[in-house]
Amino acid sequence: MKIKLMALAFVMLTSSAWAETTTSLSAGFEFTSGKYGGTTTTNIIYIPVTGKVQFESIYLKLTVPYIRVSSAGTGVVRGMGTVKTSTSTATTTQSGLGDVIFSAGYNFYESDKLALDLVGNVKFGTADPDKDLGTGKNDYSVQVDGFYTIKATSLFATAGYKIVGAPVGVSVNNIAYGTLGVSQKLNETTSAGVALDVAQSSSALSPGTREVSVFVTQKISKTKKVSASLIKGFSDGSPDYGFGLNMTGTF
Repeated sequence: MKIKLMALAFVMLTSSAWAETTTSLSAGFEFTSGKYGGTTTTNIIYIPVTGKVQFESIYLKLTVPYIRVSSAGTGVVRGMGTVKTSTSTATTTQSGLGDVIFSAGYNFYESDKLALDLVGNVKFGTADPDKDLGTGKNDYSVQVDGFYTIKATSLFATAGYKIVGAPVGVSVNNIAYGTLGVSQKLNETTSAGVALDVAQSSSALSPGTREVSVFVTQKISKTKKVSASLIKGFSDGSPDYGFGLNMTGTF
């Protein structure tokens, strides 16, 4: 009898969670530039396409990116920093498929002002490590995302832990990471905000990351919005500066 009741409760819970469905598709462009503790500059162009399916309290998201890296021999991986050093001064450019990322989130608490999500992420090592586009290894992470709204102001935060896949010849550490930010609704269609992203050092070659981004989001219709951001790094593991654009459509 207990098994039947548990099965019935599970069916009711999952039926409720998957009752309403919203689909969105976004495309972005990001340019970052920095020396990452070295003497030469690495420029990275990152162009992700992301599909997301939002159910009532569950979402699934898949990001497939194109990446282009120009550097003078130093191996710099986006989001990780330096993974190898080189004495070469010749600038080379490599491009191709970036690391595909799959995320699954569950909204485990929601009130009028506060929402909390539990999110699991898998970064597949699909970027070519021989071209220094990625590590070639999978990363696994889990995080809690929080959102608190006071009238036209939204506070948001992330606290997470990542199991880092080790590139060949590099010893790595699993890391904690987090985000703190605020977004202000300026009018019915425009909002702006600022966010601080931090992460522990993942290897001796790559110090922890600390960077601030300032962003503006503009609704251009009921189902479409565009956002722009400026990025400033404050550690050797972060880019010196960068900017990004992103457009999202909901269906």
